[in-house]
Amino acid sequence: MEHANDSTTARLAVVGAGRMGNALVAALPEAEGPFGRGFDGAGFDAVLLAVPDDQIAVAAAAVVPGPLVGHCAGAIGLQVLAPHESFGVHPLMTVTRSGATFAGAGAAVAGSTPRALEFARTLARELGMLAVEIADDDRAAYHAAASIASNFLVALEDAAETVLRTTGAPRELLVPLVRASLENWAAQGGRAAITGPIARGDEATVARQRAALVDRTPELVETFDAMCALTRALVARTP
Repeated sequence: MEHANDSTTARLAVVGAGRMGNALVAALPEAEGPFGRGFDGAGFDAVLLAVPDDQIAVAAAAVVPGPLVGHCAGAIGLQVLAPHESFGVHPLMTVTRSGATFAGAGAAVAGSTPRALEFARTLARELGMLAVEIADDDRAAYHAAASIASNFLVALEDAAETVLRTTGAPRELLVPLVRASLENWAAQGGRAAITGPIARGDEATVARQRAALVDRTPELVETFDAMCALTRALVARTP
């Protein structure tokens, strides 16, 4: 890893023993940690805080002056790390208890100085990620997009599984369809990739679907209606 002061190697400490902290230490062979609460960073060139957003300021305040101090948060800027020279690296990748594969994914980077920004880019390269600079004012919108793309997708597929379960069919039946739909969106964008009864104007089928949900999973009707409205707006969008 490049040195924070342009020397040969940097001593990087990762703080936070949760999913992200452990995944980063596993993916960065030269990183040390993960260290726990109150770690002061003494002797390190950079400290990366992989802690919950509401704990970043507390963890940063414990670090002695000198090292670059960074966080992994997606929705907040660098002001929470003041007065340290600071950077941000938010891996745009889901991290589960079994870890994560960072290579090939995107990373939102930021730096309070050119040196700090370059260090963030270096970390992203070390992880095999594509670094994209995201301004502080854009970070909440960026993170909302990430939540919709990942968290909401999982919640929506869980809803689909809930409905399918009433038929006795297994979740695996839906998996090839989900994968194909995602790949079509990735290759073509939403307008070209959308299929199904709404796309072809078959509102009678949509009505039958809705009636089935009212009967079997009424707790999902509001979600179904909202997604139908979103799908109709997508279909009506000018290509």
